[in-house]
Amino acid sequence: MPAVAVSRERWHQVMTVVRVASGNFLEMYDFMVFGYFAGAISRAYFPKGSDTAGLLLTFATFGAGFLMRPIGALALGAYIDRKGRRDGLLLTLGLMSVGTITIALMPGYATIGLLSPLLVLLGRLVQGLSAGVELGGVSVYLSEIATPGRKGFYVSWQSASQQVAVMVAALIGVALTFYLPPDTMQAWGWRIPLVVGCLIVPFLFHIRRSLTETEVFLARKHRPTVGEILASVAANWGVVLTGVGLVLMTTVSFYFITAYTPTFGRDALHLSDMDALLVTLAVGASNLLWLPLSGALSDRVGRRPILVACTVLALATAYPALSWLADAPSFGRLLGVELWLSFLYACYNGAMVVYLTEIVPAAVRTAGFSLAYSLATAAGGFTPFVSTYLVKHGGNAAMPGLWLSAAAFCGLVAVPVSTRFAKQHAEG
Repeated sequence: MPAVAVSRERWHQVMTVVRVASGNFLEMYDFMVFGYFAGAISRAYFPKGSDTAGLLLTFATFGAGFLMRPIGALALGAYIDRKGRRDGLLLTLGLMSVGTITIALMPGYATIGLLSPLLVLLGRLVQGLSAGVELGGVSVYLSEIATPGRKGFYVSWQSASQQVAVMVAALIGVALTFYLPPDTMQAWGWRIPLVVGCLIVPFLFHIRRSLTETEVFLARKHRPTVGEILASVAANWGVVLTGVGLVLMTTVSFYFITAYTPTFGRDALHLSDMDALLVTLAVGASNLLWLPLSGALSDRVGRRPILVACTVLALATAYPALSWLADAPSFGRLLGVELWLSFLYACYNGAMVVYLTEIVPAAVRTAGFSLAYSLATAAGGFTPFVSTYLVKHGGNAAMPGLWLSAAAFCGLVAVPVSTRFAKQHAEG
């Protein structure tokens, strides 16, 4: 094939990955903004006598969206497995946009009273419904368009797109913190990044509409009904539960090092907002570096060796690292600990996501993958809430390390159990 044709083909593949992952960017951008500005959001929508009580209510609302994910995984996942990958990705982007606009434009508690937090909660639930299958739909699409021997590398860009969102949200947070006085940030400045999310929705719809259906899906002669898909997911409950164990390490560590870091740095370690946001920005860049490298490495050495190594290292180091940080909090120590946890998360996730697509049966790949991921995220998404509670009632800023260790243990146990399913459903 001529060099020009090869270059055009590669460029086409790159743009396809960008179009597929664009909705994943919006999903994670909104989640990160909600986590970064949790303090201001709590005062706008959840005014309580105690800052901690308001913050816990805010993080409970943040986590409530994750409870909708299993419903979205089953309902929308079945739709995608029957109707097609492209149509499903357009539907999830539409639902996600509704949630984004609702939260961005909602008046505060002082204006409309109890209706304000209730409608914010509704917006989070709609976002959660969409997010329940967005990640699975993107991962399956990328796995089905991947060139031979590069499936891990391709699928890793699903998670990599989320890290771009982490970085963009953090950059906006840094800029706003630098240019706006604290009173202005509390009053309305925190809404700016949410409005930015609304403004990019039309662009994301435009680029995602140009997607074509995957050849793997088009080649499938039998399109199972919703009932058949749900029955097959139920019959493969062992794969789903194993997938939950695999994903817990990812979701708990990710939401700790991203969404919770600004609150952790400010409230638990008593560092400045700027310090915490700069660390979060560095974490996003670190994740973006290691994720595709790990995905590519898993194509060469296999998925399971990477998964085992990362879970063992997380078990051995999560709590000691946070204890070292809590003993003498500083920007440098927070940066070092978070970059280490970022390395473990990204290396693990780069191999895990593609591995999960490989152990789920092809006919129910989107629904099965999404359900496993959503159930795990329903727990992992409450990491900011759990961490805030542990720090408050444990009297020790290192206590979230126990939560991270528990998730790593689940991943370590799930890896050997998954071997049987990997052999059953392995594809070229």
